[in-house]
Amino acid sequence: MQTEQHKKYWRINLTYLAILLAIWFLVSYGFGILWVEQLNTIRLGGFKLGFWFAQQGSIYVFVLLIFIYVVLMNRLDKKFNLDE
Repeated sequence: MQTEQHKKYWRINLTYLAILLAIWFLVSYGFGILWVEQLNTIRLGGFKLGFWFAQQGSIYVFVLLIFIYVVLMNRLDKKFNLDE
């Protein structure tokens, strides 16, 4: 791979990582800790939404973000002809 393409590949990869980690931080820290009181006014399946995010929701979002990252990286690998 050429040097310029290598840099472009990693720039895009790190952009994906930064965005996905920011979403994970927002959900796990923001919804589970910072805004828990506001979210607890909403109920989801009988549980307060803030409690649900702190206990279950952030884990579900994390797993979903892993699958999104896999899809994005597969597309990026195909774009740069690095797929197997």
